[in-house]
Amino acid sequence: MKSLMIILLSVMSLSYCYGQTQAEMNKADHDHYVNTDIELNSIYKKVINEYAEDTAFIKNLKASQRLWVKFRDAEMKMRYPDREPGYYGSMQPSCRDNYLAELTEDRINTLKEWIEGAEEGDVCSGSVKTKE
Repeated sequence: MKSLMIILLSVMSLSYCYGQTQAEMNKADHDHYVNTDIELNSIYKKVINEYAEDTAFIKNLKASQRLWVKFRDAEMKMRYPDREPGYYGSMQPSCRDNYLAELTEDRINTLKEWIEGAEEGDVCSGSVKTKE
């Protein structure tokens, strides 16, 4: 009876496991990157709105964001220099999107500081508003 239960549980657990095709993995990783990029744009807009009256900051934020996009693109070219099709293998689209998501998440964390604010008394907070 105990053996039968183990076999039955094993068979049932296998029905919940499934494999993904490479195309499905590529799509899932791409969707993750797209969602991360959407989050970045949302945070960026929140910072713009929160600091709208500080025109010097907004000017520099926009310049910083343009430079960050150039940095991100340069990082991608460094990681995956242009090569003939198939050079990096079938996982490359997933790897590329995962790296893009990682870079984007880092930028989100950087910009969130302006939304979350600095601790009272942080003398090095610069343009970051103090937490309420």
